[in-house]
Amino acid sequence: MSLLHDQRPVFVVDFGAQYAQLIARRVRECKVYSEIVPCDIAPEELRRRDPAALILSGGPASVYAEDAPGMDPEIYELGVPILGLCYGMQLMALDLGGAVPRTDVGEYGFAELTVDAPDSAIFDGLPVTQQVWMSHRDSVGTVPKGFRATAHTGTTAIAAMEDPKRRLYATQFHPEVAHTPHGQEMLRRFLHDVADIAPTWTMVNIIDEVTESVRAKVGDARVICGLSGGVDSSVVAALLHRAIGDQLTCVFVDHGMLRLDEAEQVAHVFRDNFHVDLVHVQAEARYLGLLAGVTDPEEKRRIIGEEFWRVFFEEATKLEGVRFLAQGTLYPDVIESGPGKAAKIKSHHNLIPFPEGVHFDLIEPLRSLFKDEVREVGAELGLPDEIVHRQPFPGPGLAVRIIGGITAEKLDTLRLADAIVREEIGRWDENREVWQYFAVLPDIRSVGVMGDERTYGHPIIIRAVASADAMTADWARLPHDLLAKMSNRIINEVPGINRVAYDITSKPPGTIEWE
Repeated sequence: MSLLHDQRPVFVVDFGAQYAQLIARRVRECKVYSEIVPCDIAPEELRRRDPAALILSGGPASVYAEDAPGMDPEIYELGVPILGLCYGMQLMALDLGGAVPRTDVGEYGFAELTVDAPDSAIFDGLPVTQQVWMSHRDSVGTVPKGFRATAHTGTTAIAAMEDPKRRLYATQFHPEVAHTPHGQEMLRRFLHDVADIAPTWTMVNIIDEVTESVRAKVGDARVICGLSGGVDSSVVAALLHRAIGDQLTCVFVDHGMLRLDEAEQVAHVFRDNFHVDLVHVQAEARYLGLLAGVTDPEEKRRIIGEEFWRVFFEEATKLEGVRFLAQGTLYPDVIESGPGKAAKIKSHHNLIPFPEGVHFDLIEPLRSLFKDEVREVGAELGLPDEIVHRQPFPGPGLAVRIIGGITAEKLDTLRLADAIVREEIGRWDENREVWQYFAVLPDIRSVGVMGDERTYGHPIIIRAVASADAMTADWARLPHDLLAKMSNRIINEVPGINRVAYDITSKPPGTIEWE
């Protein structure tokens, strides 16, 4: 299911860049809709889809490599404004008759850019000298006919070029990264001034478009949604309820592995505030029985995942007239499936184990959105802050933050300790600079002294990381007095805990979670 866009899209043509998704997100931050397409897209397909502009991404290959990715040169003749970035600039130069000489001199990291053509549309009004981020070895030596060089650095003589008549622009540096402070302004100038695209991609418009699309697809049928309390499923539920009201039923399978008061909060928000038809299945005892004696984290995941669908479909088959199953597939899930494979998505999103004789059509109202956009939509719909900005939380919940076997007592212990960690760091981290923080209960005990008595209790490990996207992460440098406060509270308030440790491992070599 895709959104109904009045705005023509901007396509990010992907040449294998690590920043392709970032470019698409930056375009959307300019209130312009964007999608990522493969570099082998045919000119006929582009004509059919009628983009407002193209942005050629960077890429890890050399333009001289035997298997270097390319693009059909006919695309330059479509009359569509094009912005080439890094590899995209080099490819544009080669395709249109310029030269990219081989060189052994690369340029990586920060560079000082001097703008030679301050009247250029993308540099208009920006500083003549500014910082940019470079990551290249090859570079353009001669611009194609009709182009002019518009900027340089101490290493790269042609750091930007343009042919305003054909609306073709290119930069050797990366305007999409934060290390290029004026990069977003350059993208905005290209999109709004060169391509003449109005900034109409807003959260209000997204909500209206999804509402219209859902109503058109669903008609008078009923929809069932698996509600976990996470950001994605919560926004899906709120969006669908806005679109179809009582035609939606949400099934909240409470496996008993959620954080302190989380299940009650989810039920309250959707049943009492949004008045959603909510089936709250309290299945903690059922899950604890299945998990008794299980210590392997992958086995925990398998058991919890399979049981979720078993419980979910038990409830689903009790309902009449349900035709659609809603799920929170996001745009990155679609992208990761690869060109032409969007129907596969990720296995955990789309390979739903329908029982024999049971099937629902899928409806995916968020599949055009990035995670940050989903949060904005949630806020616009009136979801509370504690749901909209909920931290990443594994599907099996606390089961993978308890090392070893799971018992009701261990769950209660970890819930209390985790609540203290989240409360104290959340109070200190008002600007949400820490990506994720939580408590872990390991399967060990140690000797301690409390009062005049010897204790033999469990430790709690605090994990807090800074990250941009969870692909890599560094341990958060929390103040010592904050660590001390959490330690004191956990030992004093959580029975059975006599020691607190702080994990100072980055990812890699470690992972964010402890499973």
